[in-house]
Amino acid sequence: MKFKIKSFFKELIHLLVLILFLSCSGEKKNNETDLLPLLLLTQTSSTSSATGTCPPSSLPSDIPIATTVVSANSTVSGFNDPTKAINGICGGGETSGSLDVYSLNLTGAGATMILSWGGKTVKNVSGTDFIVYENPFKISDTSDRYAFDPMVVQVSFDGSIYCGFNLSGFGGGLPSSDNNKIAYWPGFGGLRPVIYNMTSKLFTLDQLFTASGSGFLTGGGDGFNLDDLSDSDTVNPACNNTAKTNIQTNGFKYIKMISATAVTNPATSAGYVYPHAYTNGPDIDGVVAKSVE
Repeated sequence: MKFKIKSFFKELIHLLVLILFLSCSGEKKNNETDLLPLLLLTQTSSTSSATGTCPPSSLPSDIPIATTVVSANSTVSGFNDPTKAINGICGGGETSGSLDVYSLNLTGAGATMILSWGGKTVKNVSGTDFIVYENPFKISDTSDRYAFDPMVVQVSFDGSIYCGFNLSGFGGGLPSSDNNKIAYWPGFGGLRPVIYNMTSKLFTLDQLFTASGSGFLTGGGDGFNLDDLSDSDTVNPACNNTAKTNIQTNGFKYIKMISATAVTNPATSAGYVYPHAYTNGPDIDGVVAKSVE
């Protein structure tokens, strides 16, 4: 869990400052008694500062977020509650993540999650049609490198035949040392930080789908256009031109998200590899469509 590790070090620094403050105080104190509530306060502050009071008590009616879990089998301890992927977008900003997420396994059955809009259809409209919100963050304020967990995104009208996006540009022509740059992963999701927070950083639907430059959206996340669907999906050979055209014409009802490590790269016959020091894959915060009916 990326954010959990980063949060720990922040809490440790806060605690050391508190200890120094108490040790310099002229009053006699029982440190063991005093430090416990202060540490708990620090931990609470660290988590709430990133996500506010998110998730919201109710979802906004004007934001078409995926609300139904169709399939979820993660075994990631502490982060395998699938409702976390449908209870609201709780982004932590450019340089931090959220704890209100559902984490995929790196491989196996738990590496895949399928969501829907409760029977509604996501339509193919102009520009970006839906946004996937994961949990990436910048390594530093000035860096173009990210801590992320890339995932493969596919959609289906009938829940049987899924079509995805072109992944043949994997690597982006960059050296492997740049595999924590967004440009290394064209066609994948889980790359861009989530600015949108349904309780502390609000946006209208139009704003969420407004480009802010260099492939980014105003509210963050990774946007996908159904016009970019590929009918050469090696993961789902059934996705031919007929299936692709059907989705582009009629829309889709189901979205499947898969850890990149669980998807075979045809160039290597192994999963797509990326740098991480965690035992889990992508942390799914939610999916928002531009138009549903």
